[in-house]
Amino acid sequence: MKYELYITGAGVSADSGIPTFRGKDGFWTIGSKNYTPQEMATRYMYENNPEEFLVWYYKRFAKYRNVLPNNVHKWLSSKMLITQNIDGLDGKAGNKNYIAIHGRLDKVTFFHEQGLQVEILDAPWKRVSNECPDENDKERLTKTLLDCFNISRTTKKPEKMKSLKPFVLLFDEFYTNIYRMHEAESWMQKAKKIIFLGTSFSVNITSIALNYGLTNESLIEVIDPKPIDLKLENVKYYKMTANEYINNIAMKK
Repeated sequence: MKYELYITGAGVSADSGIPTFRGKDGFWTIGSKNYTPQEMATRYMYENNPEEFLVWYYKRFAKYRNVLPNNVHKWLSSKMLITQNIDGLDGKAGNKNYIAIHGRLDKVTFFHEQGLQVEILDAPWKRVSNECPDENDKERLTKTLLDCFNISRTTKKPEKMKSLKPFVLLFDEFYTNIYRMHEAESWMQKAKKIIFLGTSFSVNITSIALNYGLTNESLIEVIDPKPIDLKLENVKYYKMTANEYINNIAMKK
């Protein structure tokens, strides 16, 4: 049996209207008034300034909670898939066992020590939008977010196993099994072919997958309109979008 593993990045969700993270309008190019995105999207910020963190997160991520999957997500719905994306579109497209290695914006957990296995819960975005329909009303939005995430308006400090935290891997956190890291590595180790779709190779999971592929002499394909030259032999590049690859290459194999 062919064992093909797909590793996807923000490029596959571009046709759904979600900006790539490091593109012109990407999440990691837009910060808050006082902080860069790299400062905002941290566990440190969540612990020490949850008001600022949650407002930024809500405006930058949760606004895409109702976006629909595109043809690429639908085509990948039957594939062995690890995605860096937190948009949840692969699940909406019908993939029942994909690994969202960086988490999902439609989920939260109780705030916990990294490494613990805790329950993954539905995010309270509907309650937030119902109680504060005007996201530009920062005062009301801030109070609503603190309430919905079980953070005291007085102390403004999240409490372990009481407060909620977005189910997303932040810049100063590490991969743990709540993100199914061991399972992801098992998939990488078994793969005879690894296909990278719409990723800039700027995050650790792509390096980990690439190392497994090279060690196991797996076939490696990179699909991107402007692919990063990995300076490696036996890597096949397709200078095209994920949608073009599916329509012109994959469907004909």
